[in-house]
Amino acid sequence: MYKKIPVYISACLGMTFFGIAFIVMGSVLPSVTVKYSLDSVGASSLVTFLPIGVLLGSLIFGPIVDRFGYKNLLIISAFLTALGLGGLSYFNHLDILRFSIFLIGFGGGILNGETNALVADIYDDKERSAKLSFLGVFYGVGALGVPLLLGILSKIYSYEIILRWTGFFMLLCIIYFAFVRFPKPKQAQGFPIKKALSLIKEPLLIMLSLILFFQSGLEGLLNNWTTSYLTENTLISHDDVVLTLTFLVLGITLARIVLTFMLQSAKPYFVLIIGMIILLIGSILLNYSASFTMAAISLFLIGSGMAGVFPIVMGFIGNNYKETTGTAISIALFIALCGNSLLNYIMGYVSEAFGIKIFPLLIILILGMQAVVLFSERRKVKE
Repeated sequence: MYKKIPVYISACLGMTFFGIAFIVMGSVLPSVTVKYSLDSVGASSLVTFLPIGVLLGSLIFGPIVDRFGYKNLLIISAFLTALGLGGLSYFNHLDILRFSIFLIGFGGGILNGETNALVADIYDDKERSAKLSFLGVFYGVGALGVPLLLGILSKIYSYEIILRWTGFFMLLCIIYFAFVRFPKPKQAQGFPIKKALSLIKEPLLIMLSLILFFQSGLEGLLNNWTTSYLTENTLISHDDVVLTLTFLVLGITLARIVLTFMLQSAKPYFVLIIGMIILLIGSILLNYSASFTMAAISLFLIGSGMAGVFPIVMGFIGNNYKETTGTAISIALFIALCGNSLLNYIMGYVSEAFGIKIFPLLIILILGMQAVVLFSERRKVKE
């Protein structure tokens, strides 16, 4: 029989690794660009290998954990991520670099989905959303930790050395995973392929996945386009513009800590509504931001408003698909990541046609579409 606390610690470590995997390329890209003398096209082509890996990892993990359990895949995905960091830091060949970036994304995509499914499995309906919310805090730990380490230590050590030590830390955690007893696989006697395929047509799962589709799109847009918007529409210096993004992650991280306690008594559906209102206020303020302080406040509010969506929706999925939790979350995350890619792609055309100044209005429009989906199925979600 497994013990919840060691398993939960394993999930939190895995989510930290995903935070590292998701943010590491953006953190070291300037150094990599200089090292390999890349132009903007070459640099952007490198970055595309990360989301491809994340998308593929998110798609395949579900059926594997439902059939074979969590332990071995957690060890393998953490090792692949560490291996990718090693490739990024040890080798000087561009093809190896591309493969290493893919491995980081692939391992990270598995870690993200698997840790969410694991926590959804080990806790009951009353605790699930709160524990998933606190799990999300560790994404912030990883995502904030890498830029912080690079910022503090880059004057003493090269980025390669820092990545090697990060990978070594992951390998130490893998040893911990090896000694933890995990839940047994749900479908050990054989994976029900027909039942899994039927999930694709399940109306509630599609609705929840659409909420995550818009949510992932919002997060991608805010991470990728906020600096461009503030640079072109305010007098904030470049260094301060980059710094404002930390307030977005800080808002998400601190709000998830608060939600860990709030969701123990408050109804998740109403927490989602409150979050959407806070996100709307932050987006309106962003439209009128002219100073660093106002931009930081607006992004902190936006981050706080977005914080609850993923853990609460993952909790809903865990509540409703207990026999195939991994596969259901895998489908939802795949749809969510498609939203990230598609909405970022659309934003490129929108900014070219109407200018980057329309960015906050697009955020509000996407939020409105997300709200329509949520309200259309509010009875099922409330239940």
